[in-house]
Formats: sequence, C-alpha cells, structure tokens
Amino acid sequence: MRQIPITDTLDLHTFRPEDVKIVVEEYLYQCVQKGFRNIRIIHGKGIGVQREMVRSILSQNKFVVSIEDGPDWGSTAVTLQRSATKEAHGATKPQPK
Repeated sequence: MRQIPITDTLDLHTFRPEDVKIVVEEYLYQCVQKGFRNIRIIHGKGIGVQREMVRSILSQNKFVVSIEDGPDWGSTAVTLQRSATKEAHGATKPQPK
C-alpha cells in the first residue's frame, strides 16, 4: 500500500473501492496517534454507496466520538477521542486482511 501524508482531510477519490476499508481504518489510527480531534473524509456525492461504507466503518471504530455531514454532502466530518486517553496510546494498528 502506498504512503499518504496524514492531514485532517482524507480524499478517497484516489483509492480503489476494495481498498477503502483498510485505508479509512489506517487513517483513523494514524490521526489518533497524531492527536487530530476533528477530521474530514471526502467520499464523494454519487449515489451514496461509498458514503454509507465510510459511515459504517466509522460507526464501528472505537476512536470515533461523533459523525456528521461535512460542509457538503460529499464528505463526512468526524470527531475523534483525544489521543491522551489510555485507549489511544494502546491503539492496535489495523491489519490488512
């Protein structure tokens, strides 16, 4: 898998649909490690398939505090727990399947 810079925004347009789950999981892990609290995942507008996939991944992640629509319908705003918590420091890095 390629290296991407970790910022507060992840644009999924450049990833293959079959890679989205592991990319989002790894991105969340890295964001928590870097101390980001508020991030945005751009999944696109389309017919909503990728949006629902992203939201499903987010709703199952223990570091996600809240999920809401981004500034446009093509993204999701995410609040992560603070990295200073015990759970974040003991975070288990997602493993590729």
